Amino acid sequence: MFEIGLFTSGYQRSDIEDMFADAKRFGYDFIELWGGRPHAYAPDLAAGEIDEILRLRDAYGVDIRGYTPEHNAYPYNFMIGSERQREDAVRYLKVCLDQARALGSDFMLVSPAHAGYEATHDQMRERLYRTMEELSGHAAKVGVKLVVETLTPEESNVFKCANDLVDLFEHVDSDYLVGMLDVVPPFLQQEQIMSYFTLLGEKLYHLHIPDSNGVDATHLVPGEGVMPYRELVQEIRDLPFEGTATIELVTNYLSEPRLYARRSIENLRSMLAE
Repeated sequence: MFEIGLFTSGYQRSDIEDMFADAKRFGYDFIELWGGRPHAYAPDLAAGEIDEILRLRDAYGVDIRGYTPEHNAYPYNFMIGSERQREDAVRYLKVCLDQARALGSDFMLVSPAHAGYEATHDQMRERLYRTMEELSGHAAKVGVKLVVETLTPEESNVFKCANDLVDLFEHVDSDYLVGMLDVVPPFLQQEQIMSYFTLLGEKLYHLHIPDSNGVDATHLVPGEGVMPYRELVQEIRDLPFEGTATIELVTNYLSEPRLYARRSIENLRSMLAE
């Protein structure tokens, strides 16, 4: 069965040690580290703040399997703005890949965000392919998988479905460029979730498995939204999928991340055990 990770974005108002302590206490298999201030912004890590994170990783014995830098419009979005702005975003994400390697992370996640309302399809694709060529080349250099995520229509007009990943892999050929499935975007768009597994095959490397309210991009505790969640995770459980899965709660539970991190994995493990 796939291993289950704790996403740390929800802990951004908490002490940095809390996320390691809770991952250990609640039985998560690994951490997917959110790369934003105050905890793990890549330039801060490069300036020496990585030492404390590595100390906590080793003290609690919880691997940092994935690194997810903040990069969708605040201030970095490689899909919109001038060429100088795109190049700046690429430079930043290369620093992020360097820090992912230093953290011992297996993969780094990127998601092509909104390209603006006036961008044509051809303009969006050319920019996407060029950026992924540059980033996957650096990923190969440092030995970290570059995982690309599809988003909801409110988050992106570029990259929203499994076929967008299929198209990307046809245009950018790299063993270090792989895809992932967040179950919320296909559910919102009436796309068949399990199609990601059949269409992507071995290129499907990682999952985000929150629940959904069926209305917007909000990510909910497993079993507390409107998805047929129990049936979904049991279908995934029964596949020969050997990747990883993170319960990505993002910022919906900032006031009490500990309580919802506990509830999330307890709900999920209960469903998987049935």
